[in-house]
Amino acid sequence: MSALDVLYRDDCLAVVDKPAGLMVHDSALARGETDFAADRLRAQFGRPVFLVHRLDRATSGCLLLAFDRETASALGKALMAESLEKDYWAICRGWPSGPRFTIDHPLDGGPGKPLKKPAVTDFEVLATCELPIPSQGFDTSRYAWLRASPRTGRFRQIRRHLKHAFHHLVGDTSHGDGRHNRAFRAMGIHRMLLHARRLAFEHPRDGRRIEALAPPDAEFTRALALFQAGA
Repeated sequence: MSALDVLYRDDCLAVVDKPAGLMVHDSALARGETDFAADRLRAQFGRPVFLVHRLDRATSGCLLLAFDRETASALGKALMAESLEKDYWAICRGWPSGPRFTIDHPLDGGPGKPLKKPAVTDFEVLATCELPIPSQGFDTSRYAWLRASPRTGRFRQIRRHLKHAFHHLVGDTSHGDGRHNRAFRAMGIHRMLLHARRLAFEHPRDGRRIEALAPPDAEFTRALALFQAGA
């Protein structure tokens, strides 16, 4: 098992770069999987780790963890208070109507958790492009590169909010649009295009502002290049 890239580390906490395709921890969704980020990180750091939040298996980028319960509790409270800043990069089908928009749409907690709770995500359009991919009677398809900043942390929140707005996340096999997913696979882009780009928060011990940025991997970078070629 290879080590995860460390974006920030001190005696209390760390931010690592989780690759797409790696599950964070064992769960009912694991389906026989044996390789988990939590196990890798325990071996990598040689000490217990406490995951402060989660990333979907197909999502890459910033993953925050603590090395003791006190720090994990403090970071968890910051997360609940929405004082921990999380920015994601996402590539979706279609062009949103404005440069900034917010989706306020309650979501359930996933399988076996039918109770819906408030869920809010802020979006900003970073770039748009139009590619020669036929779709729904048109000769081209439009795509947008978004910055997504979830205020809440519901199950697959960004993915489901984009589906709700008919701006399906490219590469999402559960909530996306299969036609666009297939078009991107034909271009050699097989992953879901959601990347936890940035985490920023106050250090729970001394109040220092910590900011971590995760670079996009090769496939995500290839997708971003389309916004220069097809702009």
